[in-house]
Amino acid sequence: MNYVDGFLLPLPKENLDAYLEMSRKAGEVWKEYGAIDYVECVADDVPDGKVTSFPMSVKLEPGEVVVFSWITYASREERDRINEQVMKDPRIAGMDPATMPFDGKRMMWGGFRPVLSL
Repeated sequence: MNYVDGFLLPLPKENLDAYLEMSRKAGEVWKEYGAIDYVECVADDVPDGKVTSFPMSVKLEPGEVVVFSWITYASREERDRINEQVMKDPRIAGMDPATMPFDGKRMMWGGFRPVLSL
C-alpha cells in the first residue's frame, strides 16, 4: 500500500490564488522527485464542532478557510527519499516561511501508513 503525508491549515480566503500558485509549483517539484499524487482541497462542508472539528483544529479565524491536502508516495522509504531531495531543492528551500500565504504556526502535518484501501 502507498504512504501518505497529510496537511491541515488555515488559509485567509483572500490568499487562495497565491496559495494555489505556491502549491502548484511545490506539487510539480514533489511529482518530479517521484510523488504519485499531490492534492489540495478547500473546505466546502466542515461544520463547527462542540468538542472538535476541522475549524477548531486550526483555530480558524473570520475570513479564513480550512485547507486539507495530501501527497501520496509508493512507500514510506520513497517518501523519505523524495522529501529529502525536495527539501534540498532551491525551488522549495528558497521559500520564505515569512511570506507564505497562511499562518504556518497553525498548520499540522504528518505521515500516515494506510491500513485499508477499497
